[in-house]
Order: sequence, then C-alpha cells, then structure tokens
Amino acid sequence: MSRERIGLLDVGSNTIRLVVFEKDDDHGFTELQNIKTPARLAQYMNDNEKMAEDGIKKLITVLKSFTDIAKSYNIVDLIAIATAAIRQSTNKESILARVKEEVGLDLTVLPEKKEAYYGNYAVRYTMDVVDGISIDIGGGSTEITYFENKKVKHVHSFPFGTVSLQKDFFDGLSHNDKKAIKKARKWVKKQLKSLDWLSDLGVVLVGIGGSARNYAEVFQRQTDYPIAGIHEYYMSKKNLNDTFKLFEESSMKELSSLDGLSEDRRDIIIPAGIVFTELLDVIDSKSFAISNRGLREGIIIERMNEEDEEAYDLFGMKRQTVQRLFKQYDIRPISAHQRIILADQLIKLIKDKGILDVLDTDLSLLHYGATLYYLGSYIEDDSKSQHTFYIISNTNLHGFNHKERVQLALLASYKNRSLFKQYTKYVKDWYEKDTLDLLLYMGSIIKFSEALSDSQVNVVKDMKLLDTDDGHYELVVTYSGQAIAEEYRANKHKNHIERVLGKSLDITFNQAEETADQSEV
Repeated sequence: MSRERIGLLDVGSNTIRLVVFEKDDDHGFTELQNIKTPARLAQYMNDNEKMAEDGIKKLITVLKSFTDIAKSYNIVDLIAIATAAIRQSTNKESILARVKEEVGLDLTVLPEKKEAYYGNYAVRYTMDVVDGISIDIGGGSTEITYFENKKVKHVHSFPFGTVSLQKDFFDGLSHNDKKAIKKARKWVKKQLKSLDWLSDLGVVLVGIGGSARNYAEVFQRQTDYPIAGIHEYYMSKKNLNDTFKLFEESSMKELSSLDGLSEDRRDIIIPAGIVFTELLDVIDSKSFAISNRGLREGIIIERMNEEDEEAYDLFGMKRQTVQRLFKQYDIRPISAHQRIILADQLIKLIKDKGILDVLDTDLSLLHYGATLYYLGSYIEDDSKSQHTFYIISNTNLHGFNHKERVQLALLASYKNRSLFKQYTKYVKDWYEKDTLDLLLYMGSIIKFSEALSDSQVNVVKDMKLLDTDDGHYELVVTYSGQAIAEEYRANKHKNHIERVLGKSLDITFNQAEETADQSEV
C-alpha cells in the first residue's frame, strides 16, 4: 500500500500548528505529527489593526522551526494557510512578503467564508449529522455555518474570537470577573441575533476547534467517562452550562490542575464558553456535539474528493469507515462475506418467526459487526474479544456517535454473555433494556454465524428454521463439500441461538445434491 505525506501549517490567531498527515490508497489519513505553539498573534494587533513587529518576528521564528520539522518527514507537499489574525491585519501584504523572503514559504490567507467552508466540510463528511450549525471559534474570528440535509445554507464569519474577546472584556481583570462575563454575554448575544437566519433553528450545534474540545474533555474527566475520544461526542445544554460554571467558579490556579483543559486556554476558555452557550440559546438547541475534525481535515478530505469523487461519501460514511477498518486490520474478505450472509439469513429466519423485531438500521449494524468480527485477533488471538471491544469503542470512527461506537464494538467482540455484561457495565445507562437485549441477540447470531463458517470455505448453502412437534425448533442446514468442522462448532455454540429463540434447538445438517454445474468455492 503506497502512502503519501502532506504537511499542513495552520497560522491561527491563537495558535500556530503543524500537522503531518499520511494518506493511504483507501483515502484514509493518519496524523504522524501534530505540534503547536500558542503564538497569540491577535494580541499583537494595535488599534489600527496593524500587526506589531514583535508579532511578525514571532510568526517568522515559528514558521522557520516548523518548516524544518516538516521537511524531515519527507512530505510531498506543504500547505500553509493563515486565518483571522493575518487576514484582518492592515499590513497583511508586507507580512506575507516577509514570510516569503525569510522563510521561503507561500502563506495563503483564507477568506472568512473559505475558512468556514473547510471546517464545515470536515463536519459534513465525518459526522452523521444531517441538519446542524457548525461553529469554529478561533482567536480572532468565529465562523458559523448552517447546513440542511448535508448542504450549506448560510455562512457567516464574525470578527471576534477567544483572544479578542478576552482582550476587549477581560483585559486587566480576572479571568472570571462577573461583570465582564455579563457584559460580554450581552454583547455576544447582540452580535448573534444580528443574523436573522440563525434564530430558533432547533438543530444540533457542532463545535470545532480546541476550545470546543476542551469543554468536552473536561466534562468527560469530571464524569469519569468510560471510553476515549471526543469526535461525535454529544453534550446536553446542561452539561455545557455545568462545565462553564466549573470554569467560572475556579481560580486560575485551579484551572491549571483541571484535567482536560489546555494550559494555554485557561484565560480564554470562558470567552469561548460565552459564545457556545449564547449560540445554543439563540438557535434553541439542546445538544452540543464535538467534531475532532476541522479546518485542516476539511482541506485534506476535499483534496482527496477532488482526486476521487467517491473517496468520502456524505451519506455513506459508516460503510466507508467499516471498510477502512476492515482493511486496516487485515480481515479476510471471504470470512467476513460469509459471516454477513449467514447472519443475515439467521436473523431473517428468526424475524419471520415473530421472535425479533429489527429495523433496517439494526440490520446495517449487524452487517458491520459481522464484517469486523474479532478484528482484535490482528493484535493477539487469545484475547481477541477484549482487543476488539477496546479498539472499536475507543477509536474516533467517522459517522458513528459514541453510543453507536459501543454498539458496534459489542457486536464485533461478542464471545459470551459474561463478557457482554462486563463490557456494558459502565455504559448500562446509555441504553434501554430492549436495546441491550437486541445487541446481545445480534451478537449471539454473529457468533453462531462464525461457527457455521468455521472452515472458511463457504460450505453452508441454505438454512431453514422449523417448528418441531415437541415445541422446539429445528435448524436445517444444507451444505456442500465437507461440513465436519461446521457441524461440530454449530452444536457446540447452539446455546447462543437458543437464547435468542427462547427454546431448545436441534440442528440437522443435510448435504446438497450435487449438480453438474455446481460452482466451486
């Protein structure tokens, strides 16, 4: 598999960051490096919006260092972009000329709408949110985008961000000054309400960027959240307000020891929260979702979509995510294909008996679980169930929110009821009992499907589920070739299907009649 490395230099108003991405043939990308420095360029702007010499020197020093680091990664391209601080500078052209002369770098200044576009692009292509508002709050600007049915409807860039709000309302005051907070809230609300299309949309608010991530990470630490990752993590309005209150009631020293809060965001986390909470009120939303993908990932994903229009599918991201995991963990295609076919047949037979009520979304999840079944064997065969559950439940998966992630992990890792209960111990309150029961049953079906394809040569050709005279069920399995392994494993693990059926099960294996044109496996 060929791999290509791309460097991306992001000059923001608060932070300058270098990210090195590695792309593969399947359009997946991995961060090889992600380093930053809190340059706070927005603080070097004078009253005439001119960046001071000290700010320019700091910019050039950081860019020299980061370009040298990028070159050591053998990148094929280095994309350098700048946002609000340089965009708003009246001496922008001279700054760009100095960067070119002293660093040898062509720094591209993104227009406001283009900055908003890339952040929202990443949200739409990596999150299963159809209608929503995305907000990317930087140091000197705030980009807000409304999308409906995955299509952008409205975009706006406000010329304020965390650093500028801190400077305008908290300069010389404590980070949690009550009067400053009240004054800032009133001003921010007025700015937000100036957009007629923004009020009372009632859609989810998606936060992009470091400040949004910090709110989620702090709340997760405070509540002993059981799994890792923040992509497509949802906070309620109360969760967000409670976290803001925690910051508001903490001293600067206490903020320094708060798990999940970056040291360089201590003085700007309240201005960020003012914008988040006020925007939630204006749009009348009850949920705040976090995107771990933003401007930089949006640029990379758009680039891959330009190379291959099917690289990222707006409405098929779950399927594509599963396909990429499937290849990443070297799962045998023939094994996965047979598991899917058998699991699909079994659940339909059981559904036809009126035992299970499954939706199309449940069937999709069953197929995904069967595809990724025991992917943890890539690490170690003896503990493959444990590895599988850990990997899937703790990986940021495009298109899967955290509840769906754990559901997928439960199916793909299913070994027995005891381990299932162990895995669900800390997430029991996430699901209704009926949902947990269905997940247990679907995991059992996948486990039994694996038993029916034990030799991995596709011997099972058909199945029928019959009622017996003594009130039991009989599963009639038609096979071709040799089914010794399948017959042994099926009878060994039939208790998994009996749990679903609620009755005893007899299994009969019948060899299919040979035909002249019978295809070989």
